[in-house]
Amino acid sequence: MKRQGPRLINWVATMKIIELEEVGSTNEYCKAADIGEDLCVFAKRQTAGKGTKGRSFISDGGGLYVSVMRHYENFSAEEAFKIMVNGCVAVCKTLEKFGIKPVIRWANDVLAGGRKICGTLIENTFSNGYITRSIVGIGINVNNEIAQEIKDIAVSMKEIAGKSLNFDKVKRLFIKNVQKEYKIDEYKSYIDWFGQTVTLKTADEEREVKAVDVTENGRLLVDWCGNMLEISAAEVSLRL
Repeated sequence: MKRQGPRLINWVATMKIIELEEVGSTNEYCKAADIGEDLCVFAKRQTAGKGTKGRSFISDGGGLYVSVMRHYENFSAEEAFKIMVNGCVAVCKTLEKFGIKPVIRWANDVLAGGRKICGTLIENTFSNGYITRSIVGIGINVNNEIAQEIKDIAVSMKEIAGKSLNFDKVKRLFIKNVQKEYKIDEYKSYIDWFGQTVTLKTADEEREVKAVDVTENGRLLVDWCGNMLEISAAEVSLRL
């Protein structure tokens, strides 16, 4: 059977929307297709989906796999966390419309019922202290079946809702939400674990701390034995 090529869906605002039947990685597709225009790429399936820290991302049929590529002028690298805020909040607002209560696990995972329902991979291009391009890869478990080996840590919208959802409605709402800008206060409104003890995990150790806040530049503020520390997502993994 002849494989279908990229299908241009429409234009929303100034962003070109493309849907693919199958692709290795939507992030990699954006890089290869970059001619300087903003682009939103959906795929029904990824064969080489990427997660954070080089992990693979399972991308079976029924999930929503999308990368949003934007180009910037005069966007300071110090404000990079705004990109993550926009991506995570867009996901949360989409889930809420389908009766699902989302929780953000700093810095970029979205949970529902204590299990991961969405992952985000952000790849920024920098030049002289500025961000010139961002590619935000997002995978939302919608109607896809969760592999048995990760059922204890991952969940789908279908499982929580108890029924299959209208995939096109989920996609259209996400497109609408992802083109908005959000404030960090909105991001923090989806965090319900401030004041609780969390585990910071590095390659060498685990440390129990009290979560206090997330700073404007995206660092996690924690209380460790009475000392206030600012933690970078690049340094640790967070376990709730």
